Amino acid sequence: MIGKTTELNPLTTKKKKGYPVRRLFRDWSSWILIVPTLFAFFFFSWQPLVKGIVLSFFNTEGYNAVSFAGLQNYKDVIQNSAFQQTLTNSFVYVFWSLLIGFAVPIIVAVVINELRHGKSFFRFSVFFPSMVPGIAASMLWMFLFEPGKGGVLNIMLSALGFPVQQWLQDPDMTIMLIIFTITWRNFGGTVLLYLASLQSINHDLYEAASIDGANVWRRFKSITIPQISSMIGLMMILQISGVFQIFNEPLVMTEGGPNNASMTLMLQSYYYAFRSFEAGHSMALGVITFLVLMVLTIIYFRLDKKLNRE
Repeated sequence: MIGKTTELNPLTTKKKKGYPVRRLFRDWSSWILIVPTLFAFFFFSWQPLVKGIVLSFFNTEGYNAVSFAGLQNYKDVIQNSAFQQTLTNSFVYVFWSLLIGFAVPIIVAVVINELRHGKSFFRFSVFFPSMVPGIAASMLWMFLFEPGKGGVLNIMLSALGFPVQQWLQDPDMTIMLIIFTITWRNFGGTVLLYLASLQSINHDLYEAASIDGANVWRRFKSITIPQISSMIGLMMILQISGVFQIFNEPLVMTEGGPNNASMTLMLQSYYYAFRSFEAGHSMALGVITFLVLMVLTIIYFRLDKKLNRE
């Protein structure tokens, strides 16, 4: 009947109000598993992050905040000539990383995926360098890149009649060689992720393309790349983010030299914190690095969204 008011059952209303609470207690075993992880994130990730941002606005003595400084730490960091070169180095690192290391995992993953025999062996082979500790791998390549006549690579060049090279002592080569070292050690894990994406592609697409006369390159361009494009985009973001945070390799192999030619933002932040004991400057540089990465990520997502619409 029109105009008739419907009375709510008090028991039903009470049941609905109490349902989320009962559901919360019903899943208490799941919460027991989640709570330790939440505490770990809070105490070891979020709390240091927030404290670091707060500390970047204070004058410090050692690692203790003394007085509020506002944006002075940021001004000191940005006006430092070393920062300008370091920021330029970071983009040079990204350039060489995309040129040397971005396409390699995709190509290797496609090759392994096409193999009929020995896939397990090659998967292990490409992943093996990732199991080597970063410091050990850096020391290994530093030994190979020894600039003197006793360096391994220089001995090989001399035997072939080529002049010896300065390798890591050459400002024009040092970033490229560091990126080569990082690519050798880290590309195996990325290869496995691409392999997982490749194996999820419907093989009927390749069969239909073969029937239509598409060659290998055409299938790769029209089927493989579009099917794994989301993984490629994710890997690009992670790679750029990782390159901006390079620390171990420059520290061990060059210490940022020669003449700051291989200095990175994270290494400069480390020097501020543990050599100059300027925690405020170190935290300010860390925040600046975070903002740069955030801007680059936003730009990428905007471009990717625009391309998908087109």
